[in-house]
Order: sequence, then structure tokens, then C-alpha cells
Amino acid sequence: MQGPPPPVEPTTKPFAIIKEFDLVDEKKTATKEVAPERPKETRLICKGCNQHENATLVFFQERGVKDKNALATIMGNIRQESTFVPNICEGGSRTSWSNCGGGYGLIQWTSANRYYGLGDFAKRYGGSPSSLHTQLRYLTNEVQWQRIEDQMKTPGKSIDRYMNYAYSWIGWGHHGARTSYAHDYASRLIKIDI
Repeated sequence: MQGPPPPVEPTTKPFAIIKEFDLVDEKKTATKEVAPERPKETRLICKGCNQHENATLVFFQERGVKDKNALATIMGNIRQESTFVPNICEGGSRTSWSNCGGGYGLIQWTSANRYYGLGDFAKRYGGSPSSLHTQLRYLTNEVQWQRIEDQMKTPGKSIDRYMNYAYSWIGWGHHGARTSYAHDYASRLIKIDI
């Protein structure tokens, strides 16, 4: 009668890098498995920003917008439109989406198709049309954003250049301080390795 089959060695190992080293006492070479180093990723953080500003900054970086001026332009526009208050109605009142009627949220969705589009998106994909996360997801699913997304992901442009792209995204009626805000954010965005 034969014994049990020999144990099967796993085909994949949890550690991919093998390093050799000498054993001092035995004068032999041994190997040691070590975990591969994770590549460092550079991110921008915002010095002095609030929770909604930081969440927005992370969101757009995760979508592939990495340029400091592009991110500062996005942030400056949202600050001009809503001061990062997702449940703000045009004129400044804080209310739910259903009680506003237009000019609502992060980028003040005003036209009927964009305003009701936010509500439809929230209903279809879950979430509240008054929440930051739902509005960020809706914003990047709108055709207006998708038309400029590649330009916003292209590094090396000035804030003024990115601001020209942003106009076709938001379509503001009043420029206001959005460019000044963008320059302020650019001065507060700091690179870190994570």
C-alpha cells in the first residue's frame, strides 16, 4: 500500500525578489525572499483645505488629472460656483436638491437638462443628489466634462489655458474670482510621495 502523495508546492510565491547573502558563521551562501518595493506615487495635497476640497482633489487625481494647474483650475471653479458646499442653491441657501429648482450644487447646475440630470443620475446609480460624492461622479459623467477631460489630463499648461477649457465645461455667466482662486490653490498644492 502506497502512502499519501507528496505535498504540492504552490506555483506562485508571495515574494518576488530573491536576495543572496553570506552566512558569516557557516561560510555558505543562502537566499532570502523579500517583498518587492511598492513604487512610490506622487500626489498633490492642499495645505489648509477643508474636507470637501481635499476629497475633490483626491477624486480628480484618481481620475488621472495630475497637473497642479489643472487641479487648481478645477478647484477654483468649484470654489467660485459653490464654495464646495454640495447642497447649495443659487443665491446661497442650503437645501436639498428637490427644494432648489436650478442653480444647484458644486458647479451650480442650472439648465433643466443638467439640473434634472443630477437627480436622475443619483436615482439610477444610488446616492443623494445633495452629496459631494454623487455630484463628483455626476460631474465627470456629463458630456460637458468628458469633452475637456483629456485636455485637463494633459500636463504643462497655464491656469489661463485650463480656464479656457473649464468655460466649456461649466459655461459660467459671471467669471468672478475663479482665476484668483485657481492661483491660490496652485500656491497651496504640495507634492508628496505616498
